[in-house]
Amino acid sequence: MTITDTAAAPRTEARVAHHRTYLMCRPDHFTVSYRINPWMHPDTPTDTALALRQWDELYRVFVGLGHDVELIEQDAELPDMVYAANGGFTLDGIAYSARFAHAERAAEGPLYAAWFGAHGFSVADAAQINEGEGDFLLAGDVILAGSGFRSTVDSQDELAAVTGREVIGLTLVDPRFYHLDTALVVLDPLPEEGSAPTIAYLPAAFDEASRAVLEQRFPDAILVSDDDAVWLGLNAISDGLNVVIAARATGFEAQLRERGYNPIGVDLSELLRGGGGVKCCTLELRR
Repeated sequence: MTITDTAAAPRTEARVAHHRTYLMCRPDHFTVSYRINPWMHPDTPTDTALALRQWDELYRVFVGLGHDVELIEQDAELPDMVYAANGGFTLDGIAYSARFAHAERAAEGPLYAAWFGAHGFSVADAAQINEGEGDFLLAGDVILAGSGFRSTVDSQDELAAVTGREVIGLTLVDPRFYHLDTALVVLDPLPEEGSAPTIAYLPAAFDEASRAVLEQRFPDAILVSDDDAVWLGLNAISDGLNVVIAARATGFEAQLRERGYNPIGVDLSELLRGGGGVKCCTLELRR
């Protein structure tokens, strides 16, 4: 199978945008002062003002599409707090809190949990290491869960107990794609009843067993090339029609257009220095 082939004919009906609510964190104190992933190079200066301008553009795109965006204030001592997706996982009014793998980010978990509790969520405190929507993606009736670098396999059982949903474990093997949301995006947040959502992913980011699971469950998935994935092109947000992606992921952009989506490219190059993109900056709130 080539990178553009699919195992089944893609759907052709008109796609529909669904209203979403997101949580974001302005990068007022963004910098790269330590290294916990391959993208981070503390010796290379970062430009906080540029990061803010790029983040503001992403915020404006979401608002312009009609989505609601809520904000959590960044702690000055937590430069990675801008990557809100890692702050937890929400579903049906429940927020499963994050418990970070690295000490540098550990204080983020309680701050996000406190925000959830203050904004109407029932908070389920995690006992297991997990990094929220970085490794947990809702795909129709199931939750796809990544492990291998950050979130543990044990957190998948904990999440299943909290949400009552089937959790499908996937093993990541490429350290560049250390969170599931850097290697896979769910493109249909609300698929038709009885049908699997469309996803896009980088096959080489997963082990053989995980690729087999993805091929079986999502036969019409878009298979994305490494050339697009290295810009964190898969670290994207979809409302079912509009897909906000890294501007440099031009091959993925063309694939999306072929499938009837409306890709919207944004430049988050400065935030990429910390190992994050569109999805990393965005946590979906499901009340």
